[in-house]
Amino acid sequence: MIVADTSVWIAYFTGTEPSVRVALRALIRRGRVALVGVVLAELLQGCRTPNEAETILSTLTGLHFLDTTFSSWKRTGELGSLLRRKGITLPLSDLIIGAVAMDHKCQVFTLDIHFRQIPGVKLYRPPRLEKR
Repeated sequence: MIVADTSVWIAYFTGTEPSVRVALRALIRRGRVALVGVVLAELLQGCRTPNEAETILSTLTGLHFLDTTFSSWKRTGELGSLLRRKGITLPLSDLIIGAVAMDHKCQVFTLDIHFRQIPGVKLYRPPRLEKR
């Protein structure tokens, strides 16, 4: 399974990164995309109209949903603490996504460089995006 980060979904919905849209659409068709609650919340938070929210909900409904467990929250805190000791402060939402992905043994599909800094996170790179 692949957890698509908010940055990937934004590119998908806005069409700003056609290669990302194609890659994500292929993963969706193969049933390989998982959704994390914080990604859903971030996407809905950015909606400007009820129609935008409905489009997002209709697209994401039916995807495999990964629960955020006690273990995920614990891992989130531990990762944040470890990184801060190294002088790195990342958004809590990115740490949550990374922790949930690790707990469920998933890769993360993202355009956000923060995820490269999270120890243990496995990144998904579609073949067409390898040159980035």
